[in-house]
Amino acid sequence: MMTAARTADSGLAGPGELDRYPYAEAPVADRVVTPSWDGADQELGRVGRRAAGRGRGLHGQLVQQLGQMIVSGDLGADRPLVPEEIGQRFEVSRTVVRESLRVLEAKGLVSARPNVGTRVRPVSDWNLLDPDIIEWRAFGPQRDDQRRELTELRWTIEPLAARLAAGHGRADVQQRLGDMVEIMGHAMAQGDALTFSRADAEFHSLLIQVAGNRMLEHLSGIVSAALQVSGGPIAGCDRPSDASLAHHARIADALAAGDATGAETAMRQLLMVHPEVERVVPAPREH
Repeated sequence: MMTAARTADSGLAGPGELDRYPYAEAPVADRVVTPSWDGADQELGRVGRRAAGRGRGLHGQLVQQLGQMIVSGDLGADRPLVPEEIGQRFEVSRTVVRESLRVLEAKGLVSARPNVGTRVRPVSDWNLLDPDIIEWRAFGPQRDDQRRELTELRWTIEPLAARLAAGHGRADVQQRLGDMVEIMGHAMAQGDALTFSRADAEFHSLLIQVAGNRMLEHLSGIVSAALQVSGGPIAGCDRPSDASLAHHARIADALAAGDATGAETAMRQLLMVHPEVERVVPAPREH
């Protein structure tokens, strides 16, 4: 359970504060279905524990906890969220609650309206490309759907990025990609999965950035989030293996040679390393 020294808070929005309007008190009819927070801090899931481990402050931890509860369905659509109740349950100030709800609103998870208050929004309104939501879904009841959707999306994004990147022969990027392959090789030999995953994430991020397409570059966070999600195979590069390392090396070699077709093919082979991925990768359409 999060604890913090309680701060004086008048409840009035001053200049520059986060409130566009005050949160309304939930109607009596709705208050009978306000969320039960019992046990919320007993098992917050792996995402919550990782958040605390990364040194997030109270604001970041509350965003993680509420976000995970919403995405998991513990706080269902149209459920009212009363800031005072959240603050009391998690022992944080009104300011921390307001900031956290504002972040969740930006992600499309909640909405705040005058005379209505703050409510959970339906899945159709969520920003499903947000890296945090990707992570939360990957550890909730929708984990299988999330991993399938990530694989399908990566199958669309990364082969194209590899093809485009072959036309941009920046020596510094080529060197960095080669360095990442070398680091991955050393890490795998030493059984260092963390270093392997970090080098892997940088490899894919660099490749998308050098593709020369700003819209693809904007999606690089999706790939990074996908690579950070564990607990089941997403694609051929989500766990160290000889085949994965070999395909990364082939991609780097093809890019250095300006071989667009070779780079695209090697990326498709990388994404297909695990046999179970075949069930979610769309088959080529017949014309």
